[in-house]
Amino acid sequence: MTWERALFSLFDDLEQQAEGLALAARDSEVAEHGRAEYATVDLEARVHGSVGHVLGCDLDGGLRLRGEVVRAGSGWCLLGAGPAGPEGEGQRAWVVNLGCVTRVVGLASRAVAPDARGVAARLGLRSVLRRLAESREVVLVVRSDGGQVRGRVGRVGADFVEMVAEPDALEVVPLRALAAIRTD
Repeated sequence: MTWERALFSLFDDLEQQAEGLALAARDSEVAEHGRAEYATVDLEARVHGSVGHVLGCDLDGGLRLRGEVVRAGSGWCLLGAGPAGPEGEGQRAWVVNLGCVTRVVGLASRAVAPDARGVAARLGLRSVLRRLAESREVVLVVRSDGGQVRGRVGRVGADFVEMVAEPDALEVVPLRALAAIRTD
């Protein structure tokens, strides 16, 4: 082997090593970028990506629900009627305040970013409560401390809802303390 050939072989070897290091650095950068992007995904985005899936949800106050995600909005989801639990709570649809969720099982692996959601999916819990107030239906509210209020939804404030309990007793529930609600 001539000295020129040995030199070219050395340069080829160094070039291949440099390309390998560049590829390894790029792979590491792509992986880090993926981790950083996923760190921006919130529970609400995962719930929106799980419409049509059956979820099990544990909420503040010990309430445990199971049902299909029928609809999701800003800070809430509607769990459709699922199999009955020990007290029959799975028999009706529940509106769940995502801020009171302590554990979820069954989420889809995908997420839906806020800008990819439809207009109706951007409505908040207050919109749902205003609709229930208009319907005058009797509802059951489960608070985050496990307490319950049965009655009609009255007025909906910026961060609270007035519940008109039977017989005509008014109870104010802060939205952050409203774990779930269903029609009775």
